[in-house]
Amino acid sequence: MAYQSFEDLEVWQRSTRLAVDLINYLGNCKDYAFKNQVLRSVISIPSNIAEGAERQSKKEFRYFLNIAKGSAAELRTQVYIGMETNLIERELAKRIINELKELSSMLQGLIKSLDKKLNT
Repeated sequence: MAYQSFEDLEVWQRSTRLAVDLINYLGNCKDYAFKNQVLRSVISIPSNIAEGAERQSKKEFRYFLNIAKGSAAELRTQVYIGMETNLIERELAKRIINELKELSSMLQGLIKSLDKKLNT
């Protein structure tokens, strides 16, 4: 897990791209409550990765990665709801869900890596 900055982390890069894509996609969504909740969740993922990476300890980084992972799960739920209510196109929703599952796995890998370092 050698990196100079959080911007070097692939999980941060991919979650940021997902946030931009969803912000653009939901730009004209009239269900403001749904749109607000989705955007808060998607923005939370890369934001918490960045905040944790800039903290002074691996323990704090781990804490923020867990928050990011929780936001990814929250967003997956919202995307399922958006798909079933036709607020998000089915094929796009499936791609987003798959991306979120991959992001969650990547976050879990980072957490495990930090756990190893914390226990040595």
